[in-house]
Amino acid sequence: MTYSEAIDYLYAQLPVFHRVGAKALKPGLDNVIKLCAYLGNPQDQFKSIHVGGTNGKGSSSHLLAAILQSAGYKTGLYTSPHLKSFTERIRIDGFPIPGEAVADFVVQHKAFIEDLKPSFFEVTVGMAFDYFVRQNVDVAVIEVGLGGRLDSTNIITPLVSLITNIGWDHSDILGDSLQKIAYEKAGIIKPGVPVVISERDPETEGVFLDRASECQSPIAFASDQYAIRDLGVHEQGRDLAITSRGQTTTPLTIGLLGIYQLKNAAGVLATVEVLKTQFEIPDLAIADGFSKVVGLTGLKGRWQFLQQNPTVICDTAHNEPGILNVVESLKTVTYQQLHLVVGFVKDKDLSKVIRLFPKDAAYYFCQPDIPRALDAKDLAMAFQEQGREGEVFTDVNQALEVALNRAKPDDCILITGSTYVVAELNQLEA
Repeated sequence: MTYSEAIDYLYAQLPVFHRVGAKALKPGLDNVIKLCAYLGNPQDQFKSIHVGGTNGKGSSSHLLAAILQSAGYKTGLYTSPHLKSFTERIRIDGFPIPGEAVADFVVQHKAFIEDLKPSFFEVTVGMAFDYFVRQNVDVAVIEVGLGGRLDSTNIITPLVSLITNIGWDHSDILGDSLQKIAYEKAGIIKPGVPVVISERDPETEGVFLDRASECQSPIAFASDQYAIRDLGVHEQGRDLAITSRGQTTTPLTIGLLGIYQLKNAAGVLATVEVLKTQFEIPDLAIADGFSKVVGLTGLKGRWQFLQQNPTVICDTAHNEPGILNVVESLKTVTYQQLHLVVGFVKDKDLSKVIRLFPKDAAYYFCQPDIPRALDAKDLAMAFQEQGREGEVFTDVNQALEVALNRAKPDDCILITGSTYVVAELNQLEA
């Protein structure tokens, strides 16, 4: 079986969330527990860090992995979904799992998979944990897929848990209030394991404090520990001034350019402070990890500049707090006219999202090539009802081509609304 055949087999045999949505979910942890028991419980054989939250968990995971790599540790990184290749989900020191390793796993365990009938995500989690053990990683950073309490990754006992923030997303699955969503995210807090919350929010902090107290877990709110000022962007990244506990101020450059990364930076730094009890992490490793995160870990699609004249930026923001962050980041860009290439999937509450977009932009509506895609015509109609007019395209690259033909050199084109729209961009490196 080749790598392509293995991926085709997994997509054909197993329900995949990014294609069909909530129908792909297998409630509970029973399947992943059985799968990992069959694999020899690899999740218990390596040190780990667990990262959850509504937004920023991917960027935070990559930053933590980059810092640990820079400190000299063989570092696994599990994230989802992927943009261009399935192998992006499972990395060691920035290198994706080889395609032949994916094929070998499927061939070796095909009979068990067919008998258990797990979800695509459950198989991917088992594959990642098995690969990390076989490659003898020193530590692995594990990003939560969805929620936390019942997420397949939640069978690990990490050194520290990081929860970035709580916002409105997947409320049909996680709950119809921020407190209910926070409860699901707080499910990754383990007995006696320290937890870091990137942002203190009066609406949800009680949920985390209660769970931490119940688990007797040390808890820290990173926004209490660190004040971070933006010093501006240059070709190498965004310069930050980090003030720790109101005393020492340290300069730091982050290779992720979105202004929203300031919130993620605090959570990452607070998590590193916990990790220093287990690992030697010098200041130089922190600085290198922050500044070289893209090259070290292969992170793509987070406020990524694709070209200049006109400026073209893509961002995988796909929910209310994510879009709000993107709109804030737009304020740091100088342009004459804004062109927005936008596409969404069906299960998003557009009523909360559309109002965040500027009315004076030129809109190009598109849709990703997946069953969950929201039809571009329906998207255009929803935007039109809120006073935002635009044209309809079935493909993001067609939409971008038209935007590029119309944009002047001092304009800005932003592609956003869905991870899967960004993933289909030809300009995004494979």
